[in-house]
Amino acid sequence: MADAAVGKDKCGEQRLVSLPLSRIRVIMKSSPEVSSINQEALVLTAKATELFVQYLATCSYRHGSGKAKKALTYSDLASTAEDSETLQFLADILPKKILASKYLKMLKEKREEEEEDDGEESDTGEVLA
Repeated sequence: MADAAVGKDKCGEQRLVSLPLSRIRVIMKSSPEVSSINQEALVLTAKATELFVQYLATCSYRHGSGKAKKALTYSDLASTAEDSETLQFLADILPKKILASKYLKMLKEKREEEEEDDGEESDTGEVLA
């Protein structure tokens, strides 16, 4: 199993995994808990990653707006991550894009709300003797 994954695709042979195993090994070794990586574990991690990316792309394409164009967009991925319970953990990694002007407006509104809340607390917080 591991030999098929390590083999080159120069002869047109079908590989077991598409992702480069050397890159996956580097990512896995970046964790301080990992000292050595078994070849079978490396291949299984690569295959599981491929299947996960395929699942994410398929779900995003089915529910996305790019279906008419036969394209998968970042906004499709972001909305799938936000809407799906199983993919909710990706919401911070794939946030929905907003314009800078909308973000600045949201910040301004938030500051105004906080100022109003602070003003109400100081008015009600005073004790009359």
